[in-house]
Amino acid sequence: MPTANVNPSSRKKLLLAATLTFIVIGVIYAAWWLLFAAHYESTDDAYVHGNLVQVTAQVPGTVIGIEADDTQLIRRGDVLVKLDPTDAEVGVRQAEAALAQTVRRTQMLYAQNEALEADIGVRQANLERAQADLDKAGSDLKRRQTLARSGGVSGEEILHAETAYKAAQSGVAQAKAALAAARSTLRTNQALTINTTVAHHPDVLQAAAQLRKAWLAQARSKLLAPVSGMVAQRSVQVGQHVAAGAPLMTVVPLHQIWVEANFKENQLRRMEPGQPAKVTADLYGDKVVYTGRVEGIDAGTGSAFALLPAQNATGNWIKVVQRVPVRIALDPKQVAEHPLRIGLSMQVEVDIRKPQQAEKPAGTPTPLETDVYAEQMKGVDQVIAKIIQDNLGS
Repeated sequence: MPTANVNPSSRKKLLLAATLTFIVIGVIYAAWWLLFAAHYESTDDAYVHGNLVQVTAQVPGTVIGIEADDTQLIRRGDVLVKLDPTDAEVGVRQAEAALAQTVRRTQMLYAQNEALEADIGVRQANLERAQADLDKAGSDLKRRQTLARSGGVSGEEILHAETAYKAAQSGVAQAKAALAAARSTLRTNQALTINTTVAHHPDVLQAAAQLRKAWLAQARSKLLAPVSGMVAQRSVQVGQHVAAGAPLMTVVPLHQIWVEANFKENQLRRMEPGQPAKVTADLYGDKVVYTGRVEGIDAGTGSAFALLPAQNATGNWIKVVQRVPVRIALDPKQVAEHPLRIGLSMQVEVDIRKPQQAEKPAGTPTPLETDVYAEQMKGVDQVIAKIIQDNLGS
């Protein structure tokens, strides 16, 4: 079979053209790498994370109502679960009665001070009178003893005078003892009431604290939403008796979410907090691009914090490239326009050139707080003040 003759010059031209083509492709790739790709790090090992706020019972009780269910959006302060409040209401009534009784008993201490001061005045007068009787009996005894030497007074009269003198001495001693006892009682009573009023007496304050405790237990029979978000993982059922601390459901604040991107360790050389990032979700595709920012790099690799950390010192060790979680903050406005859910897959591309100025210093924690439980004490101070005022009398 005859072979086709190939012109050597044509072959050289084809080889030269192929070589030039590969060189151009290499130059273009090198330029693309130096000008663009070298300044970006990307990964598709990224997922949406957020706060999982657990709703737990603060007091034991039986569930009589469930006001929220999975996938339901709730606002901070909404009632989620109701517990039977009967026992708590009884405790409040008992605490109110105890406070009223304590106010009346404490007021008696102040009234006793005035009575004891008057009693001390009476006993002081009794002592002065007994002392006068003693002086008179002593003078009478001396006078009779003088007359007895001249025979002017019989021995029987002297005996009566001595008896009267001894009786007067006993009366003085008894009056002194009674006065000392009254003064001791007054000092003891004053020690219980010194530098305070009935409303601020320690016993009254303790009874008021018990009423606040009972009031709080009654308020906690309604479980409130600590934050706004979506309900998830509801496990509580009507009629179930729950213990204090038992998790009943979870509230996910979908407006406070972030992306955790797991970059390879060799991708972190130039990555710093504050660098901009482009984030896309598999849910929306490339048509929705979130503007992100590197908020921080985790303290260790994912395997280091695993439930069962890898034992790299074993003999069957195989080197595996590790990944480190990087937290990417998202623009809240974009998240509101295109909501995300916990656990969704994301793709992250970080610009590792000069880091941009972060909106807040690196390491500043995102404030996570709620004041919904403080509102449960609302109104108890007015109740305490009314009980004290009603039982003080005039």
